[in-house]
Amino acid sequence: MKTTYITDVASFLPNEPVSNDATEEILGMINGRPSRSRNIILRNNGIKSRHYAIDRKTGRYTHNNASLTAEAVRTLLDKSGTRPVEVGCLCCGTSSPDQIKPGHGSMVHGELTWPPCEVMSAAGVCASGMTAMKYAHMSVAAGFAMKAVCTGSEFISSFMRASNFEPEIQARIEALEKKPVLGFEKDFLRWMLSDGAGAALIAPQPNHDRISLRIDWIDIRSFAGDLPVCMYTGAVKRGDGSLQGWREAANPEDVLRRSYFAIKQDARILDEYIVSVAVERALLPMAKQYGLTPDMVTWYLPHYSSEYFRGPLHDMMKSRGFYVPYERWFTNLLEKGNTGAASIYIILEEMISSGKLKKGDTLLCMVPESGRFTICYAHMTVV
Repeated sequence: MKTTYITDVASFLPNEPVSNDATEEILGMINGRPSRSRNIILRNNGIKSRHYAIDRKTGRYTHNNASLTAEAVRTLLDKSGTRPVEVGCLCCGTSSPDQIKPGHGSMVHGELTWPPCEVMSAAGVCASGMTAMKYAHMSVAAGFAMKAVCTGSEFISSFMRASNFEPEIQARIEALEKKPVLGFEKDFLRWMLSDGAGAALIAPQPNHDRISLRIDWIDIRSFAGDLPVCMYTGAVKRGDGSLQGWREAANPEDVLRRSYFAIKQDARILDEYIVSVAVERALLPMAKQYGLTPDMVTWYLPHYSSEYFRGPLHDMMKSRGFYVPYERWFTNLLEKGNTGAASIYIILEEMISSGKLKKGDTLLCMVPESGRFTICYAHMTVV
């Protein structure tokens, strides 16, 4: 297997940054009433600005997921001086594709109008972007492609607009008049997620005139075998915790009335499991497997959904013997928002361009997803 390198990373964030005060103006008020949980959620997640693929004046979408991703890829190729014909594999991960099929990767390929190449679409939640990166890495390492492009992207605002919830509001109007708040598992995420895309170029040789990141390993582990569903779309939860998919709905109208396609997250399950699974069940076994100790980590790049988890993550790592102090953490959640599968690419691009990296530095990236709990860690070395 060949050694592979991330030689360039690029991102695309649509339109101007959106402040906390403007979020509800753009996404809209459900049932004509301000969200009762919005301020609490924003205070806990710490995000100060984010981007939406929505024109603030007209309310129309400015991009879809495929076009967001294509913008990031075009920027990547411009930065690297790479021609599309040199890319043998395009790998695209997202949790918010524009359609059920064709696959997201095929739609990005079509948006780019590239010549024929292998295309892979990775589904899932935040870790789908890293699944795409691992496939690209393996494709180059095995010699199947000379160069590969991987992406992570989200067009999440399309799920978050108030108009998406109106049929449910009308169906539950009597109950809502008594308790005028949308179910917390839906309203919670409206103030957590935003749009964006990132792309990375994987090659068998590093750059000669600037830094590259050697990929040492990418490890992705699912814990769905014994953990419950936490974050989901296209379904509703039954009383026993199992999912009822949209195709099992009583009729098409019920899909709208019960907001099957809203993004939902059980915050109690998230709070109970995400930190312990990320540290005790993923980080510690991986560190043992790869002979990794905390003093070997120059920079820790965690993708977490909210500042709420920053302290518990830090404290559990410390108490379990894998302590990386805050001064060695690098994140841009507060300024760039939580862009799901795109987040780690956006963090990596800023890290590389920050001027902080020097030859020999090591990066430990952490990408958890709460769909049914998948955790990814990736280790890279600056060359």
